[in-house]
This record gives sequence, C-alpha cells and structure tokens, in this order.
Amino acid sequence: MAKKTKLVFACRECGYNSPKWLGKCPGCGAWNTLVEELDTSKVRPSRRAALNEPTRPQRIADVKPLQASRIPTGIGELDRVLGGGFVPGSAVLLAGDPGIGKSTLVLQAAARFAASTGKAVLYVTGEESAEQVKLRAERLGCLGNELFVVAETMLDAIRNHIKELEPALCIIDSVQTLYDSELPSAPGSVGQVRECAAGIIMQAKSLHMPVILVGHVTKEGTVAGPRTLEHMVDTVLNFEGEKFQAYRLLRASKNRFGSTGELGVFEMRQEGLVEVENASRVFLDEYDNSRSGCAILPAAEGTRVLLVEVQALVSPSPLSSPRRRFTGLDQNRAHMLLAVLERRAGLRLSQLEVYLNIVGGVTVDEPGADLATCFAIASSAQEVKLPPATVFIGEVGLAGEVRSVTQMQQRLDEASKLGFQQAVVPRLRGENVRAPHDFRLIQINNLREGLEKFYLVG
Repeated sequence: MAKKTKLVFACRECGYNSPKWLGKCPGCGAWNTLVEELDTSKVRPSRRAALNEPTRPQRIADVKPLQASRIPTGIGELDRVLGGGFVPGSAVLLAGDPGIGKSTLVLQAAARFAASTGKAVLYVTGEESAEQVKLRAERLGCLGNELFVVAETMLDAIRNHIKELEPALCIIDSVQTLYDSELPSAPGSVGQVRECAAGIIMQAKSLHMPVILVGHVTKEGTVAGPRTLEHMVDTVLNFEGEKFQAYRLLRASKNRFGSTGELGVFEMRQEGLVEVENASRVFLDEYDNSRSGCAILPAAEGTRVLLVEVQALVSPSPLSSPRRRFTGLDQNRAHMLLAVLERRAGLRLSQLEVYLNIVGGVTVDEPGADLATCFAIASSAQEVKLPPATVFIGEVGLAGEVRSVTQMQQRLDEASKLGFQQAVVPRLRGENVRAPHDFRLIQINNLREGLEKFYLVG
C-alpha cells in the first residue's frame, strides 16, 4: 500500500491529476490520456532533494555564470549542429530510426571527447552488453583509457555510477530501456521514460555534466515516449537518412544554446561515420545536365549552403486522379506550386502524374526551393533541357511573382565556387548583392517570364 500512495495518474493533455486510472479525463474530456507517474510530494527526500542544494532567489545580475565555455565534441559536423560543442549541464536528445547509426555516432563522439579532454566519459548501454559495445568500439577505433562502459538499466544504479565516477560526459543508450523501481510499469512506458529522463537530467545539471539521451522514433518519425521528453531536454537532434544509403543528415529541431537551422552531413563507412565537409560536391556527383526535369538549387541550411539537385518526372496518367509523389519537399507547398504553374504559367498539369525528388535524401523545406522546383517540373513536362551550369533561386507567390530569399549572396558565391556560371534569380531591387566573377545573373519578375526565356511555355 505504501508504494501505491506514491503514484498519481496525470493527463498528458491538460495535466489533471487523479489518484486512480480513468478511461476519460475529467479535466479535458480526452480518452486514454491518463498515465502513471510518481507523486513528487510523497517521494522520499533523498530521491529529489539530494540532487540539488537548497537555493534562494537572487538578482539575475548577481548570478555567477559558469566558468567553462562550450566543450568541443571532436566531431566538426556534430559541433556545428550543437552550436560549437556541449554546454556544461546540458541535456541532448538524439533520435533516429533503428539502424541509422545513432549508437555509432555517440560512441565516436564519446571516444573523441575523452581523448581531447583527458576526462572520463561514461557510456551506459541498456540494449547491448558491454562485450558487444567493445566489439563496435574496436571496429571504430574508439578504445581509450578514459572511456568507461556499463550495461545497466536501473535508474538508481546508473545515478550511483555517475556519482562515483563523476564523468565529464554521460551517454544513455537508450532512454527507453531505463526503469525506476518506484514505478510498477514496464520499461519504455510513458511514466518510466519521463521519470527516468528527469532523474538523469537533474543529476547532470547539478554536476554541470552534459548528457546525451539516445531515443527511438515511432513509425510516424516522431520521438517515442511522452511529448514532455522533448521539453525536458535542452537540445533535440534528429539523425536522418535511408538505412541503405551511405549519407546521414543531422539536424536540430530544438536548441536552447544555438541555431536550429544547421545541418551536419556524415557518410557511413566500414570504419564508422565520416564527416562530409563539402556536401555539395557529394550531392552533385552524378548530376547530368543532358536530361530534362533536373534543376540545381543552392539551399540554405543554417550558415552553410548546399547545392542539391531537384528532379521532376511528369507523365500521362492512366487514372482519373493522377498520382502526385514528393520526396524531400513539403507536400502542401509542392501542390501549391503545381497550381501556380497551371494557373499563372499556362502549363496543363491537372491530368498528368507528377513526381518530385531531392537527390541524396536531403529534405528542403525553405521557400527558396520554389523556383528550382517549378523549372524542373516545366522542363520535364515540355521535354526541354535546362541550360547547363545554371542554378535557380527564388520564392514563387500565388500570383506567379518571384520573390527574393535570404542569404542570396552566399548562395551565389557557393554556386560560382562549384563551377556554375549563371543563376536565375528574382529582380534585385535595392539589395546589396553582387554577381561573382565571370558569373551571370538572369533576373525575372514572374514565373511565366522566366519560363519563356528558356522556351518552357508557349
């Protein structure tokens, strides 16, 4: 009976607390939203208060900042996405599909972090044995004197290991395998994930120790577990890519200490994940300008510019409702561009099937991709090749007008550096943008005007 008094059932939607489980929440009326968690008011003091010393309110101007600055991980692409490295006491959630390379990435980061700082790093594995982790570490060349590994899933035991070792970095692989003996539910349940993550994060912040929590994703591509898990951490990193392709992309969907627009690119090899510094050359390695339906886009990803290939295939449909499939582009925006092409540019696409793809598994969700997408579609529909060594930059409005986008100068400079000779851009009105040396700018006011220049509409 004593253990039951420490449980409370909370609604995931409105936060309503109930002493027992109910099918329908009395607070908001939602069904099946009550999940069990610890009643913190009845938890013994040693579990919570022992982690943090009592504090008193103080003026914000009197708060002493941490002396330690960011700590580089030793992996440049990871540092780029984090904003320069780990912030002491920060909690990072790394999520990705099974087999994408999450464990490989964190093991390499742990080894390089330990080698560069000379301090202990604790790798907690809940899905593999210590012997299995060593086999991977030998293959990756990640054996080091300061890298410690322990196979453990009980929360109290892990916190004791952290207290005794006092590592400079702790990695939990994965948070869904942890369990708290105070909760009767199985590991991976909503209550267990929330309570275990909270316990690890509180201890990490009290020790000013960065911690990485590896998380699973659902079939829909979202982080598994309660939504509050993403709110509890400081940074959420998404590791993307196709399991059977070599390239992996690392993005930050949340970052309290840096930008969320940065992109890290890795290549999976036998020896592990290798950084790709010049990703544009990789994505354009097999570009062939002799085919119709292919346009080059300088996409802005944070502070870097990636040149990617937009491919389109337009073909007659045997169905009354033609199929539309888009990979790497926002579905709603792609449908909007098809409507603009038909209404404003005069292309008859309503009875044709349209397929769009960003080569290399990259996802582009910025409006600067509109112009390249429209030119790729028109080129495939008319079976007219686009001019070689040309890039397309611009946002397309509902009236068919072409608008300027951010980082125009960086996009043009990157295109020129990779050997491109001209760019189709919106009319530059008062913008401080200069064309690179031996580089031509083709400025257009609207989409139809641009398509007519390249004989893509009648």
